[in-house]
Amino acid sequence: MKYLLPIFKPILYCFSLIYGLVVNVRNFLFDYHLLPSQEFDIPVIAVGNITVGGTGKTPHTEYILQLLSKDFHVAMLSRGYKRTTKGFQSGDEHATAATIGDEPFQMKRKFPNVVVAVDADRRRGIEQIIRQNAAHPVDVIVLDDAYQHRFVQPSLNILIIDSHRLITEDALLPYGRLREPARNKKRADIVIVSKCDKGLSPIDYKLMQKKLTLLPYQTLYFTTYGYGALYPLFPEQAGAATLTSQELKSLSLLVVTGIASPVDMHQFLDAHAARINTMILPDHYAFKEKDYQLIAQEFAKLDGDKRIVVTEKDAARLFTDIMLPDELKPLIYVLPINVEFIKNQAQLFNRQISSYVTKN
Repeated sequence: MKYLLPIFKPILYCFSLIYGLVVNVRNFLFDYHLLPSQEFDIPVIAVGNITVGGTGKTPHTEYILQLLSKDFHVAMLSRGYKRTTKGFQSGDEHATAATIGDEPFQMKRKFPNVVVAVDADRRRGIEQIIRQNAAHPVDVIVLDDAYQHRFVQPSLNILIIDSHRLITEDALLPYGRLREPARNKKRADIVIVSKCDKGLSPIDYKLMQKKLTLLPYQTLYFTTYGYGALYPLFPEQAGAATLTSQELKSLSLLVVTGIASPVDMHQFLDAHAARINTMILPDHYAFKEKDYQLIAQEFAKLDGDKRIVVTEKDAARLFTDIMLPDELKPLIYVLPINVEFIKNQAQLFNRQISSYVTKN
């Protein structure tokens, strides 16, 4: 907002008032049951946010999938953003990033025992998952990016908030980045403040807690990002299985990102590698042939031992892309992102989620 020309601010603010009116009317209709919101007989956990841009929904969804899949038969349902298909699609052995979306495909590759499906109509998607898995019923369904999808009434609602952009200090679209007013955080059972500094002080913790003014029934957690060892996207063509932090010190990297917020990743790699050059693309970007030519040109500018580094979301699109040149494949490494709870909250969160599914 602070970078907008002053002449545009009043215009955008007026549009945000209109947008807010529409959103408030919609929520009113759901709150007073004038629009239907369906409940299901099995636990449905929704993970989402109320801001545009990256707050960390996918890494937190993956954390929950990893946690629950140890003891339960889990399904994950997403709308499959920017996929080329329509309606309900299963993440089966024929699925690609194009058919189910990059993030669902990424999760299916990481968690092959989890049932993955996509459908913009979440009610229909849940019903299809239950029907298709009747022989081996699912115990819990996790909805990715579903905080605004109110046609389904989740049994547990998890709201992710970026610590660098608290919703209480933001404004509605298009003046700000909020999809709906900050007060609607009241629908959440669990609130997670993501992307925190690892050295979060007790004063910072108390300050954010005070600003959010949560209700007694809501549980507040704080998380940060950790990064795993770089691994080759095409291991059969690469020389090393992984690249450790120690090995990174002698490498030059071309970091190619098509995600909403690549800053943290860039800072991590810049602190560990000999040199990094960056190529920043729009979120969920569909690579084209000319992009691969540009990647090859930028990569050629680097000296010494060098690699191409991408995010797991970008890797999901690259993995099945027939346009990806063979000469680039051995050079591409993937940087995995891991959610880490701070203030010793991991055990408490794990217990809350697992106990909830067990009881229900």
